Amino acid sequence: MSIDYAKLGLKVGIEIHQQLKTAHKLFCTCKPKLSMKEPEILFFRRLRPTQSELGQVDPAALFEFQRGRAIVYEADHETSCLVEMDEEPPHNLNEEAVDVCLEAALMMNAKPVDEIHVMRKIVIDGSNTTGFQRTAVIALGGKIDVDGKEVPIQTVSLEEDAARKTGEEGIIIHYRIDRLGIPLIEVATAPVIKSPAEAGKVALALGRILRATGKVKRGLGTIRQDLNISIPSGALIEIKGVQELEALPTVVECEVQRQLNLLKIRDELHGRGAKKTDIKEDFADITSIFRETKCKVIKNALDRGGKVLAVKLPKFAGLLATELEPGVRFGTELSDRAVFWGRVGGIFHIDEMPGYGITQEETEKLKYALKCNEQDAAVFVADKLENASDALKAVVERAREAVDGVPSETRGPLPEGTTRYERPRPGAARMYPETDVPPVPVTEERLKRIKAILPELPEQKLERIMKRYELNRKLAEQVINSEYSALFEEIAQTTKVSGSVIATVLTEIMKSLKRDGIAVDKLTDEQIKNTFKLVGTGATAKESVPDILTWLTKHEGASSKEAIESLGLKAISTTELEAIIDKVLKENATLIHEQRTGALGALMGIVMKEVRGKADAKLVNETLKKKLKTDLGCF
Repeated sequence: MSIDYAKLGLKVGIEIHQQLKTAHKLFCTCKPKLSMKEPEILFFRRLRPTQSELGQVDPAALFEFQRGRAIVYEADHETSCLVEMDEEPPHNLNEEAVDVCLEAALMMNAKPVDEIHVMRKIVIDGSNTTGFQRTAVIALGGKIDVDGKEVPIQTVSLEEDAARKTGEEGIIIHYRIDRLGIPLIEVATAPVIKSPAEAGKVALALGRILRATGKVKRGLGTIRQDLNISIPSGALIEIKGVQELEALPTVVECEVQRQLNLLKIRDELHGRGAKKTDIKEDFADITSIFRETKCKVIKNALDRGGKVLAVKLPKFAGLLATELEPGVRFGTELSDRAVFWGRVGGIFHIDEMPGYGITQEETEKLKYALKCNEQDAAVFVADKLENASDALKAVVERAREAVDGVPSETRGPLPEGTTRYERPRPGAARMYPETDVPPVPVTEERLKRIKAILPELPEQKLERIMKRYELNRKLAEQVINSEYSALFEEIAQTTKVSGSVIATVLTEIMKSLKRDGIAVDKLTDEQIKNTFKLVGTGATAKESVPDILTWLTKHEGASSKEAIESLGLKAISTTELEAIIDKVLKENATLIHEQRTGALGALMGIVMKEVRGKADAKLVNETLKKKLKTDLGCF
């Protein structure tokens, strides 16, 4: 679908959430890292929403509560304490984290607040033991330049990260609280982004600035992007938790496509004369129709004592099969609602019948039972009576929303760039003051100290590393845009490996390994640095680096030396290399006689196949040329 986004009136705002690399967590002295230990402590909670001071209940919190979930929290003594367990008040705000946020805010031309006040934001999905997240505004009203366009920065905030989900069993969710309380910087732009490509550029520019502080973490899960997307006649949609920067443009494209197709469905419903009042919660028990069904899903539900309930959707015939975004149909949206609210595995609808083992005869009986005409659709669910009823209530509500167009909601990203329903959008009643943490004044002396040590801006760093480390612009930009920007300089300054080799490994090779399914995010800075140190001292060849790094991802806590020994990648001596070359020359005498100097490329390939990872390619080339010239007179 070709779309003129400027003409359409697309508006996108971005919120970047980035973990900070501080000595301890935001409200205690626990280590801000993920634990590799088995849980030492388990405790059980149920979270409930409360009214605000004005008597309001946040709809997102109410939604989570109505799902009836219970939470088992897992903890260990190294990465969590009574603060994370909500058994002890939070300690004072982490001053190091405040300084990092102020530093980043000043680099974005934002104005720091006079005094930092911590607020509570209601969150009862289980990701926080308290039922709320602590957050504080650090600065307001900044701006950055992206391709000559001024992008306003609305807020720079400091908040605590959430616990991480480790499993789910029915209504029981397991969370590990090691991540809970790790400091996060949140940067929110104004909704001035006008295209998917621009969204990617703005996120990249913000990431560059945050990495320039040298105080942010890297790796999967350390940075998350939220998108607020709207189009005229559509709705404001919040998409939370996009982890891959490269995915941002695709997510925006898919959401625009989804909203445009929902508007087409709305127009079609209006053309058919559909009314919200005609879509009723008149559920029919059609269990008897499926007593002898061949559909395994329905049969299993009935064997467990379940029922089959159905509802008619007047004027919706054919619309549930409409594709909204790649691989996602309107029926999928109804199903997502049913799954969340009804705790069912999914829904069936007659737009996809016969199918799934359901016969044409069963379909016709269903239509007859619901009194469906040619313009009507029907949805049916097989599950426990309560679940099936709740699921169909959610389907009816989503169908009514379709008559109006696009419902405003919070959605979560899927790997293909599409999204799925997560919950209603939160309301204004979810924020209130945190009374356990004292305010932090932002003094002129503090700002003066931070301004004196502000790091160079990404544009300045780009020019400097190009000159200092002899990188071309493309490679230098890849370094600046990567999460290894600070690590690159540290390695370049402490080893004898060339800047271009280091940059290529940290950008192109790391991406290649990741595409191949290698968990490069598991690598620590020390492992990467030590690998390059071994290359710099001649202990192994630069060609061995990908193999060493791959091995390290599969052997947690191992050293680069152990990788070299295990893989047999210890550098060979000059004498050993010459012996291998002599052997290759002898075995390929006919080739050398026929091609003379033209045989160099083929010979190089043969030798490198034997010594790859054990000898530097440049040294192999030089030695091979020397042998050909001295012994055979080829050069």
